[in-house]
Amino acid sequence: MKKTLFQLHWLFGISAGLVLALMGITGAAYSFQEEILRLLNPETLTVQVREAGVLPPAELVSRIEAVEGKRVSDLRVETTSGHAARVFFAPPPGERRGPMRYFDPYTGELLGEPTGQQFFGLMLQLHRYLAMGEFGKQITAACTLILVFFCLSGLYLRWPRKAASWRAWLTLDWSRKGRSFNWDLHAVAGTWCLLFYLMAALTGLFWSYDWYREGLNRLLADAPAGQQHGKPGERRGEGRGRPGMQAPSGPPPVVDYDALWTSIGETAGPTMSAYNLRLPPVGGQPATVFYLLEDAAHPRALNQITLDPASGKVMRSDRYTEKSFKAQLLTSIYALHVGEYFGLPGRILMMLASLAMPLFFITGWLLYLDRKRKKRAVKAARGGLAESGGKDSWLIGFASQSGFAEQLAWQSAGQLQAAGLPVRVEPLATLDSGTLAQARNALFVVSTFGDGEAPDNARGFERKVLGQASQLAGLRFAVLALGDRQYEQFCGFGRRLQAWLKGQGASQLFDPVEVDNGDGGALQHWQQQLAQVSGSAALTPWSGPAFESWTLEGREHLNPGSQGESTWLLRLRAPVGSQLLWQAGDLVEILPRQAEPVIQAWLDQHGLDGDAPVELDGVRQPLRQALGGRLLPNSFEHLVGLQPQALVQALIGLAVRQYSIASLASDGVLELIVRQEQHADGSLGIASGWLTHYLPEGAVVPLRLRRNSRFHLIDEERPLIFIGNGTGLAGLRSLLKAALAAGRKRNWLLFGERNEAHDFYCRAELQGWLAGGDLQRLDLAFSRDQAEKIYVQDRLREAADELRAWLAEGAVIYVCGSLQGMAEGVDRTLRDLLGDEALQQLSDEGRYRRDVY
Repeated sequence: MKKTLFQLHWLFGISAGLVLALMGITGAAYSFQEEILRLLNPETLTVQVREAGVLPPAELVSRIEAVEGKRVSDLRVETTSGHAARVFFAPPPGERRGPMRYFDPYTGELLGEPTGQQFFGLMLQLHRYLAMGEFGKQITAACTLILVFFCLSGLYLRWPRKAASWRAWLTLDWSRKGRSFNWDLHAVAGTWCLLFYLMAALTGLFWSYDWYREGLNRLLADAPAGQQHGKPGERRGEGRGRPGMQAPSGPPPVVDYDALWTSIGETAGPTMSAYNLRLPPVGGQPATVFYLLEDAAHPRALNQITLDPASGKVMRSDRYTEKSFKAQLLTSIYALHVGEYFGLPGRILMMLASLAMPLFFITGWLLYLDRKRKKRAVKAARGGLAESGGKDSWLIGFASQSGFAEQLAWQSAGQLQAAGLPVRVEPLATLDSGTLAQARNALFVVSTFGDGEAPDNARGFERKVLGQASQLAGLRFAVLALGDRQYEQFCGFGRRLQAWLKGQGASQLFDPVEVDNGDGGALQHWQQQLAQVSGSAALTPWSGPAFESWTLEGREHLNPGSQGESTWLLRLRAPVGSQLLWQAGDLVEILPRQAEPVIQAWLDQHGLDGDAPVELDGVRQPLRQALGGRLLPNSFEHLVGLQPQALVQALIGLAVRQYSIASLASDGVLELIVRQEQHADGSLGIASGWLTHYLPEGAVVPLRLRRNSRFHLIDEERPLIFIGNGTGLAGLRSLLKAALAAGRKRNWLLFGERNEAHDFYCRAELQGWLAGGDLQRLDLAFSRDQAEKIYVQDRLREAADELRAWLAEGAVIYVCGSLQGMAEGVDRTLRDLLGDEALQQLSDEGRYRRDVY
């Protein structure tokens, strides 16, 4: 349920948030309309108070109609103040509401039009209708309903662990930065504004939907629904002046103003401080008077009189103080909506809350973009990693709120796989105590959300798994806990998980590593610990040395005519002064670029100017150049309207790609074997397409070395068995070259691909080594050359006796290629032929080495 609420919360936020932000700003601007107009127009809207008091309606109407030549339909007069009064005239045919003028209630003199009145009229139109008439009203109505959902779902989503602590609810830590600050600001400010927004939304719906207004009348009114006659809130709710509505037609009403004034005075009494006389639009209908007393609870605590305009006879009188509390609330709908019900402090607080509405739209979008960015980072972190099952697999469980923990989990998986260890990555939500009991080794990468809470997707795990006892004596584990030291319960969830695992009998691989706001030093320590337990060198995908600019010297197509994807041998030349020295078995990390045609097509698709200047990493450059290092998403909705600089910053940078080096440093060039990835729509993979197709010869390639000591050539003179498929030949080729250069003759290569005619990479070279005795044995498995597919693991099984003989002589096995399929198949075959313990012993001795992807 929480996940669904969260998805709906951000979905509505990025769609309705802009409308609500506009409604908040315009509502705040309109909230002090009268005071601002009087401040701007003191000569027009301020009148002299006279001892004789205001003129009665009969004189006012007579004088105003004589000057204006229009029939009066509505008078609004304050009887004891120095404020100008307002008169509304009967509307022209076909219109709902007539023009309005200010006048002096002590003399009946019409006053000029005040400055700023049109501005506030526009604010009201935007607030209610988005200045789009009835269509706009439907939009604002729907967004008002969504605001109610925001308030309730937001309260549920941010409910803190320490619900009784006011600090947890209401305090904002200004020292936080980035996503942490944005989330805190969004949540804390939302808590401060929650009641104001609920009140504004629940009252605003009164003017939005007839069903809501009728429901409130039935719920709150004292009289039965059929006996309700023009309650103040109801009349305002009917939407006088709404676009598209017309006044009823008929003969004008007959009005005895003296009789009306007498009845008003007798009914209201001497403490009446303001009145609003509303005459019926046609004859035969009653007149209505709303009046305010000097001791009124608030400026909208209106009393109501219904009269016969021809005789002044009182037909109905409703006093605010005589109503029940719920009926008073119904009368005070507008006062509640603007905060007036609570006096001047209420109006000010409601105005401030309305002004804060854009804050939630902005912070919500920043959180959404950050979440999207981190999801892309997680996808990039996965890269080509594949998962492997089995009880010997390392289990990596993650719990992530924003995606960073998931990203680190996959990066940790990459480090273990580079060491030749099978892994599987799972969210904690999918794990139970039985799964944990079956695992031998496990890593837990978990973040703490807020003040010590588990991430949303791990709360079920904490409740169901951490809340019960388990037998985990056979499990070895380590915990990487992510948190923020600004919170009192720093890494609270990670610490609870750590304590529970130890309490169930599990043993630590090493002490827990706690990371404060992505601290690089702590992450490096985690990598070093993983390197020790896996027997590999710490990887550098999280940080690394600077890239060097190598030159593409040549490119050779290795499999023209192949049924599979084309594969290329690339030759790269080092720059002058290069410090990159590699050993056989090492890898390079290449920072790819988007191809220029791809960038131009993306710019054209979204109508962007590629020459627009932007700044990236301190360098001023055209937008098209900056996009070369960015992922270009197919979906553009979250980027619409961004300026070029903001667009570049919103896009995630391309992740580095790793390739096995296929040559020796003594060859004078760095060679790679790259398979060209082709998508279903015919487009090429970002890195492989750039390297094998778009990048012209003579262009530069940013690359850096990544040591892979676990896959280096063993120093001792031992027989060597090389097993691989496809582009995995690259790493094996460099090892073979190194062995030949060292004078080693006991080399055995098992290689597999599709067809011998097209996919026998480096055929002449391999056959030459075989003919010359440098390669003692060459077993080939071309899967598509016969009806029954044959793979390298099949050739290995066929040569089981020879394998055992070589191993008895101390042979070392090197496996390079795809983990999915080949490496798993080879591993299963070795376990079948040698046994699990024997293979584990080979691994422990450094005689079973893998570079798989």
